[in-house]
Amino acid sequence: MQERARATRRSLLDAAAHLFAQQGYAGTSVNDISARSGRTSGSVYFHYASKEGIALAVVRAGFATWPGLVARYGDRSMPPLDRLVALSYEVARALAEDPLTRAGARLWAERDTIGVPLPDPFPLWTTAVTRLLAQARSGGELAAHVRPAPAARTLVRAFFGFCTLTEALEGPGALPGRLSDWWQLTLPSLQDPPRPGRSSAWPGPADGGPHPLERTVPGPARPVSRPSPGAARATVSLPVGSPVPRRASESSRRS
Repeated sequence: MQERARATRRSLLDAAAHLFAQQGYAGTSVNDISARSGRTSGSVYFHYASKEGIALAVVRAGFATWPGLVARYGDRSMPPLDRLVALSYEVARALAEDPLTRAGARLWAERDTIGVPLPDPFPLWTTAVTRLLAQARSGGELAAHVRPAPAARTLVRAFFGFCTLTEALEGPGALPGRLSDWWQLTLPSLQDPPRPGRSSAWPGPADGGPHPLERTVPGPARPVSRPSPGAARATVSLPVGSPVPRRASESSRRS
């Protein structure tokens, strides 16, 4: 019985996520969720007291994956700015392709129309980016004028605003490509000026082929390795097709 109840709740959650992502909160009714899920309206209200309750559950489910995603990019043997860029591509891909993530982001943007408080994911992202920038400073990668905490606040707000506007103007499929434009503008302001024997991590251009310093991971998700001075090769698992910036030489190696 419990397994059946969990399956019903999941089907309702998935149906609601698809509809909220496509139509928004105001444009989605309980009857719409019932019809898409193939369940009765009574079943919807049995598991969720209201449409607000369904929206809250969708947002929580969408944001629940973020801590694990952040943790995957905690390996210090990878250059921190490389990890920051790679993480941003994975977030953009989730915002473009994953219904729960897309619905969570849209519902949070429409939170003033929803009658219940929604969780705020941005402190998590700000903390994660602050940590990566602080590591970049410790490794000599960060420009002297960049302070990790204020820069992280700005980056997180700019990134999610960029994603929202890109989706509104061009559709979600444009996000991973347009993110290249964003990083080509943003990354030079973060990095310590390149030294001989060290080059910058650059994402690929939005409208052409991949940048020479970038590659795409084909096939199923698999570990991607990078060399680390004086250590074994580090691995981090990336999703299918994620662009991964790479350096022509180690960012932390100075001439």
